[in-house]
Amino acid sequence: MKHLTVTVNGVAYDVTVEETAGGAVAPKTPAPAPAAAAPAPAAPAAAPAPAAAPGGAAGAVAVNAPMPGNILDVRVKPGDSVKAGDTLVVLEAMKMENEISAPQDGTIASVNVAKGDTVGSGDLLCSLN
Repeated sequence: MKHLTVTVNGVAYDVTVEETAGGAVAPKTPAPAPAAAAPAPAAPAAAPAPAAAPGGAAGAVAVNAPMPGNILDVRVKPGDSVKAGDTLVVLEAMKMENEISAPQDGTIASVNVAKGDTVGSGDLLCSLN
């Protein structure tokens, strides 16, 4: 048996280990856990999307959030005509502003987010006809 002192993140632990038949060293008794750190704050719940058809009209093209983040700006409203590449929504993720663009020409069928909303990856932002 070996008695060791192991330091992890500045906290010293006294550990007793025993050598096994294979030559490996295995802990004899578990090391005492350090004082519990404050629990991490829970992630904020996503704001519910406005009550709109999930994918807009039949045949609509869904525009989904590519990553989780906060909606900084919504630049379209239902009925607006857009061209491929037009900015629909500005999404802040990891302190970067990401402009979410229209994948094709069309008309906005539904807008499912509002400025200030929190979205997750894959959440429906809007749909095009």
